[in-house]
Amino acid sequence: MASLGMYRQLSRSLSSASASSLFSRGGNATRSRVSRKYSNAAAAVVEDPIIAPVSVNYKQLLIDGKFVNAASGKTLPTLDPRTGDVIAHVAEADAEDINRAVAAARKAFDEGPWPKMPAYERQRILLRFADLLEKHNDELAALETWDSGKPYEQCAKVEVPMMTRLVRYYAGWADKIHGLTAPADGPYHVETLHEPIGVVGQIIPWNFPLLMFTWKIGPALACGNTIVLKTSDLTPLSALFASNLLHEAGLPPGVLNVVSGFGPTAGAAIASHMDVDKVAFTGSTNTGKAILEMAAKSNLKPVTLELGGKSPFIVCEDADIDKAVELAHFALFFNQGQCCCAGSRTFVHERVYDEFVEKAKARALKRTVGDPFKGGIEQGPQIDMKQFEKIMKYIKSGVESGATLEAGGDRLGNKGYYIKPTVFSNVKDDMLIAKDEIFGPVQSILKFRDLDEVIRRANNTHYGLAAGVLTQNIETAHTLTRALRVGSVWVNCFDIFDAAIPFGGYKMSGQGREKGMYSLSNYLQVKAVITPLKNPAWL
Repeated sequence: MASLGMYRQLSRSLSSASASSLFSRGGNATRSRVSRKYSNAAAAVVEDPIIAPVSVNYKQLLIDGKFVNAASGKTLPTLDPRTGDVIAHVAEADAEDINRAVAAARKAFDEGPWPKMPAYERQRILLRFADLLEKHNDELAALETWDSGKPYEQCAKVEVPMMTRLVRYYAGWADKIHGLTAPADGPYHVETLHEPIGVVGQIIPWNFPLLMFTWKIGPALACGNTIVLKTSDLTPLSALFASNLLHEAGLPPGVLNVVSGFGPTAGAAIASHMDVDKVAFTGSTNTGKAILEMAAKSNLKPVTLELGGKSPFIVCEDADIDKAVELAHFALFFNQGQCCCAGSRTFVHERVYDEFVEKAKARALKRTVGDPFKGGIEQGPQIDMKQFEKIMKYIKSGVESGATLEAGGDRLGNKGYYIKPTVFSNVKDDMLIAKDEIFGPVQSILKFRDLDEVIRRANNTHYGLAAGVLTQNIETAHTLTRALRVGSVWVNCFDIFDAAIPFGGYKMSGQGREKGMYSLSNYLQVKAVITPLKNPAWL
């Protein structure tokens, strides 16, 4: 498939979902019990969580091709967001483990076969890896759902297939990375070589563990680098499983090392390590600043950052309101609102504002919330108690600052980290819910009068990751897409993520680009080679 639009894929899967559970509490086809229902919504919390249909087989650090315990013997718990219960205890890496992983990656780069391997052979290994991802699609999806709380249908039908597609995309690039020859003012042969940068440190977040794993390792491996990758301490399981598949596909030992640990220990050790040649990070803006500082203070290693956002979603007066409501709903609530590019500032033209608010409220009340393993569920729990409490504080702030609470605003159920889909109207630009990245299911609807005003207000933020534009006027679309200071603009769509489409931010939303051909430059050095020519036939 050339393109996988999340909205399109999820709409299909949810509309065709059966009312029965994907998996039962006891492994048979019986339906899960529903504890209670709230208002008009189809939202319900499952009292007895459905048993995850997968086992946790990989809980250690992956260093030099082997699963090993942390040097300290420490482990960290990874929790089920549906209940807060421990799924497994995973090895907790610290600085000593990072040293071991970096040493393995350095040896694999300096002495091992990966950068010396013909590019076609690297391509074949990546293609075998993609085949294995496809074969284990459902297991990967189940691990991702269990560990992160996102709906199983989202993982199985959208995210793991996107992951597989992206691996094949970068496999295709492996034997197409080359330099150029250039003319010089004199008798010289000039060529440029594109060389792998070396040992790459990569740090991924908890909101899209598998996709971010692939966004990072795909271009780095295609270019011939070796890697030390740190998973989030909240969601380590799926990356460890996938890493084992990559070694099964033929990846040499030491090329990819995967560690689980905390940012201040394992993450800081990677960012400040003198033998790491480059760092790539996805996460919060504040952490990105710290990583940039550590990289500069160590060996001045280059850094690419994909950071936070507060993306505007602009509904013009000529937009199809029903379509606009559905897209705006998806732009904000997808993945429990835990998206860096979420359309979290919904700007609506004053002429259609009231209609939009009423329909947005109605859509939120119909959103299905519950056990993410249950069929037809649109929204699972937030990732953990810390994030849950942060979101609830922002909801309280919205009420106290004078915004109108149209829907939601409360916890859903009494177990796990579920929050009712929340909608605020009459939101002002200076309110915290309009300025800060909430990272949760909270929609803020703002009113605007004309294009000049909405451009100024949309750009009045430290962030610049993405934007959505809903209009039937091509001139309006062109005006907005060029004026908005963001890395991605979706016109009459949202969250269209294809392997070939670059993604990244302006301003404090980061630097560098993920995906597509642009990401390859993050993992390459350019070397100029100049040789004198004697009696050349031409210059």
